[in-house]
Amino acid sequence: MLIIGITGTLGAGKGTVVEYLVAKKGFDHYSVRAFLLKEINRRGIPENRDSMVLVANELRGEYGSSYVTDQLYFEAAQTDRNCIIESIRTPGEIDSLRKKGNFFLFAVDANPKLRYERIVQRSSETDKISFTTFVENEAREMSAADPHKQNLQACISQADFVFNNDGSKEDLFREVEIVLAKIT
Repeated sequence: MLIIGITGTLGAGKGTVVEYLVAKKGFDHYSVRAFLLKEINRRGIPENRDSMVLVANELRGEYGSSYVTDQLYFEAAQTDRNCIIESIRTPGEIDSLRKKGNFFLFAVDANPKLRYERIVQRSSETDKISFTTFVENEAREMSAADPHKQNLQACISQADFVFNNDGSKEDLFREVEIVLAKIT
């Protein structure tokens, strides 16, 4: 079982890489976002980025920094199929997944204005924000001393492969294909 974790900046194209791996390569998809949204709905709190950060931090604080991704990994391990775990946010998640073996971390980044345009277009409940809020949210998630809180900068720096997604989807897919050829 090949495990790919995906991290990166907000709106960079993590979901685009996931969609490609699922549709073209048969990977199973496990989403931190979906996991958190279920918990947010169970708690009856608003579906927004603040709630996602709050719930994720609470779960990591109570059960450990890799709790959410560990739950997704255990679900994936039942199938023994190649999988992608989307939205790696803490170094503890990376450490835990690396210990499970056959794990590679992909990071995706792109120009901030382009990323903001993308989130406006996808128009999910957590993306209905101003550019200023977008920049503030990302700054909040870029680094943290607390191991249970988001630290995108540290995660991106630990990535095995970093994709710049300022170009077309086809450009991104070509880069993904080159990496897949190296790791499979």
